Amino acid sequence: MNDTTVICPGQGAQALGMGCAWMEASEAARAIFDRANDVLGDALGAPLSELCRSGPVETLNRTDVSQPAIYVCSIASWHGLTDGEAPVPTCTAGLSLGEYTALHLAGVLSFEDGLQLVARRGELMQAAAQESDGTMLAVMGLADESEATTFCDEVLAELGGGVLVPANLNAPGQIVLSGDTAACSAAADACAQRGLRATPLSVAGAFHSAHMASAARGLEQSLQAAEVRSPACEVWSNVTADRYDADPEGIRRLLVEQLTSPVRWASQCGAMVEAGRVVYTELAPGKVLRGLMRRISRDAKVTSHDEPDPTHAT
Repeated sequence: MNDTTVICPGQGAQALGMGCAWMEASEAARAIFDRANDVLGDALGAPLSELCRSGPVETLNRTDVSQPAIYVCSIASWHGLTDGEAPVPTCTAGLSLGEYTALHLAGVLSFEDGLQLVARRGELMQAAAQESDGTMLAVMGLADESEATTFCDEVLAELGGGVLVPANLNAPGQIVLSGDTAACSAAADACAQRGLRATPLSVAGAFHSAHMASAARGLEQSLQAAEVRSPACEVWSNVTADRYDADPEGIRRLLVEQLTSPVRWASQCGAMVEAGRVVYTELAPGKVLRGLMRRISRDAKVTSHDEPDPTHAT
């Protein structure tokens, strides 16, 4: 485990029952959910552990609920995997929201500060989405960020303006666009004409675009109030597709930029593999990152831990 890179899932990985197997199998994992319940109380409408266990699914899928739920579930699985020791990994990375988990594991944020930031982030993003008319569109067939940007510019030129940008560069040929609802609809039509496969996403709004500017401003205030320390291990950034440096102010700045910038996961993971990071531990919930990594590099080996090994119980 010491030589592995720990990767942490982002929004979209949530599912009803997430973390329950870890809570049942591991006292250390249960303790993390208990701490989360103490921090959040009923701010989400019910204790977090109950929302993960019983939903309802419409509530769990809300941005302001799913983000803290995923953060807690991931950290609980890490404590369960390590029998509560939760050592600092050699290297960490996370997809969008998952970057907060990665930073916590690296000692940058305390569990409680990270949870409060993630809950605030989800609340701000939900509010920004409700204030604007935006959505997201998954596209298969656009090769990279440059090609996706050109495609977006062409669609907007036909419309006469608006917002449409690459938001999630998940893997080669697998890119999510974000922007105005009308622009995403026009992009879907353009995809059909070009033989590209486009799938509208069921999301609250246009994440990782200019539609999130108000959320970024609010998050900046919350980050300034939080204690941010230098990483105790290597952590990779979605914005730069490179390692964070040791400067807490730089970390704060990149986390703010992340809300309106593309998540460069494909480039980030490719660079990690080139740097010799080839063995990965994917925390709960889900196995999304393992699937993406298969498309990014054949050299990478990912073990997912959506549920504990049935022989491992504490």
